[in-house]
Amino acid sequence: MARPSPSSWRFLRLAYYIRRPWIVALMLVVLLCTTFIIWDRRVFFQRHEFYLITLQLQRARPKNTNEAFERKPPSVVKDEILDETTAERREKVKQAMLHAWNSYEKYAWGYDELLPLSKRGANDFGGLGATIVDSLDTLYIMGFMDQFNKARDWVAKLDFNINYEASMFETTIRVVGGLVSAYDLSNDTVFLKKAREIADRLLPAWNTPTGIPYTTVNLASGDSRSPGWTLGASVLADLATEQVEFIALSQRTGDPKYQEKVENVIKKIKEFFPQDGLVPIYVNPHTASASNRITFGAMGDSFYEYLLKVWVLGNKTQAVQHYRDMWEQSMEGLMSLIRKSTPSSYTYIAERYGSGGGYIDKMDELACFTPGMLVLGSNDGPDEKKTKYLELAKELARTCYNFYRSTPTGLAGENYNFISGQDMSVGTAWNILRPETVESLFYLWRKTGDTKYRDWGWDIFQAFEARSRVDTGYVGLRDVRSGEKDDKMQSFFLAETLKYLYLLFSPSSVIPLDQWVFNTEAHPIKIVQRDGGAPGSSEDFVKQQIHRKQRLGRLGGDSNIARQ
Repeated sequence: MARPSPSSWRFLRLAYYIRRPWIVALMLVVLLCTTFIIWDRRVFFQRHEFYLITLQLQRARPKNTNEAFERKPPSVVKDEILDETTAERREKVKQAMLHAWNSYEKYAWGYDELLPLSKRGANDFGGLGATIVDSLDTLYIMGFMDQFNKARDWVAKLDFNINYEASMFETTIRVVGGLVSAYDLSNDTVFLKKAREIADRLLPAWNTPTGIPYTTVNLASGDSRSPGWTLGASVLADLATEQVEFIALSQRTGDPKYQEKVENVIKKIKEFFPQDGLVPIYVNPHTASASNRITFGAMGDSFYEYLLKVWVLGNKTQAVQHYRDMWEQSMEGLMSLIRKSTPSSYTYIAERYGSGGGYIDKMDELACFTPGMLVLGSNDGPDEKKTKYLELAKELARTCYNFYRSTPTGLAGENYNFISGQDMSVGTAWNILRPETVESLFYLWRKTGDTKYRDWGWDIFQAFEARSRVDTGYVGLRDVRSGEKDDKMQSFFLAETLKYLYLLFSPSSVIPLDQWVFNTEAHPIKIVQRDGGAPGSSEDFVKQQIHRKQRLGRLGGDSNIARQ
């Protein structure tokens, strides 16, 4: 076999390259260029992945009505083409919103709420422009962009340094919730900035020995207290209905203080959480002891709602599993409050005094949020529980719908008494344009596709149009039996009632429930993953997703998120 000549080995000798430095330089240039190309492509793919995941978290302003939402949701029913009747109904609701907004803009701009019959504004929330902030997301979802942009410009100048004793609960659900939702929908940072400003002024309410907040806080001084009529106790629904808004705020700002304050409240409640999961409505912020009535109506309602919704907001991860566990426990307690009327067998939720007290055969219209909550909770868990929750939701919705149908005006009273042999009778007779029944019909429609829920919602809307609409807006009724009108257009009529009606007659791809969760004021908040530990901003979340995919070797242009 031939052997290579000695000259063939010259390329392996160091002396060869010492005498020819230009070859060494050329090799170094090639090596550096190759390294740079590989690094540049990796960075490109990372940035591309960052962009794709960011698309999941941010929404561009729509060019026309609902452009931002008309996508096929991955785990909801397929997109629905509206039939002519449903499309007409949705348009009627939009026109009702426009009438309400235009009336407010004409007679009460900048005030909290409109007094339609007096044709002037009223400041029951310290002049925070409650109707403007509450209506932001409704305007955006319905595609009223001129009105939305005018409201945005007003909010940008809003100063929260007001000598006003603010309800910590109402300010959170209306103002903080409305601003965070507007940010999630529009990606306009002015809303996030303002949400943080008002949240910072609410934080002193949590400065108690137990961390359970007081009911009111002065927005200028930070002085906080609970009302005298509760003997210094805080109200359950007030102290435990900030979790969705404040956790979302921490996620978007990267500042953990908001989440820490509200999650400490749940930890404290967990320490005395009763076996049946039913917590009395008065909780002492100094001793963390609970007393008095148990109800799913006024002063108790949204505590149970938020146990479930924080779990949904956290994308149902282990970090928030204790919320779902507490909610399941409370639903077992709810079953002990369920009663049937005679002779028509209407299902209702009774109230109870304390842990071993007597029962009260009364149900608030406020408790009509419960069917919707049960529907949302029926999406997970064992089949037998899912079936039980859904069937109870249907029964309770029938009762709530008949709250409306049983009165001469077609509008529901504030609460109802149940007397053996007489079914339901109006207790407190006013109607202030509340949304809870329509809210539950919306959830039931999304879950079942049964058209009767749309028909029931249409009946309720027509009653509002017939009895509450006036030339200068919408008013409530002082008595649903006589039809006597009051003189206020509640901000939640625009924020909740009309929004849920609009969504009831919209495709399920408009605000899909696997991507959004509604706070108790119907403000949709974007669902963001939680893996435990300190909260992070949306950018932190994106970085976590990229890191996870790097470990799985999935960096590249083909993304499941991009296909959703």
